[in-house]
Amino acid sequence: MSQAFAHQRVLILTGAGISAESGLKTFRDADGLWEGHRIEDVATPEAFARDPDLVYDFYNQRRRSLREVTPNAAHVAIAKFEHQHIASGGEFLLVTQNVDDLHGRAGSKRLLHMHGELIKARCLDRGEVLNWTDDLDQSSVHPRSKMPGRLRPHIVWFGEVPLHLDEIFDFARRAEVFIAIGTSGVVYPAAMLVNATPPHCRRILLNLAAAENATAFDEVMLGAATQLVPQLLGSSN
Repeated sequence: MSQAFAHQRVLILTGAGISAESGLKTFRDADGLWEGHRIEDVATPEAFARDPDLVYDFYNQRRRSLREVTPNAAHVAIAKFEHQHIASGGEFLLVTQNVDDLHGRAGSKRLLHMHGELIKARCLDRGEVLNWTDDLDQSSVHPRSKMPGRLRPHIVWFGEVPLHLDEIFDFARRAEVFIAIGTSGVVYPAAMLVNATPPHCRRILLNLAAAENATAFDEVMLGAATQLVPQLLGSSN
């Protein structure tokens, strides 16, 4: 484990770039479409109300794709660092913008999904969140209420408030090390996390290309996450 971060409060933020290296498609294509769909058609509450079958199908396909991929070296390095860092007396939090389950499968525990999770469903009536790995549609039944059509993907859609913001920004305001991995720096409020860290915080960006908010970081390392993350977190320097 890297001794550079020993006994410090470390916050890591991950974005689509880290999962792309496992073979998962990033939702938004270069032309602004999400795998052939307009955002307004598959990623808003209004879209779900207007055409639930289309929205269910879109996320069912994304959920199925998780069976075809595995955590990569970057996911594993973060999980290993977390366990060793906490064991040695440090504080740690991993925040991901990703809705896949690769961090969890790699072994991460102190993990918050700010945009929801593909492998969970949410009750429209109670807000209760359920583990859900199968397809989801209008015939899906809540295991307790037995009511069909009352479950939605546990995904934060455009126009909705990301999850766990109080806990995330509270940790950011006290962070001593902030590491952003595979993020574009254009999705808010995640892009604001670096600005929420205190002046003495060491801010490090790991990305294939400089993010939009790269100037807010003290150090920028460009390259593949599968190479840079184990190097940074596993170094003895």
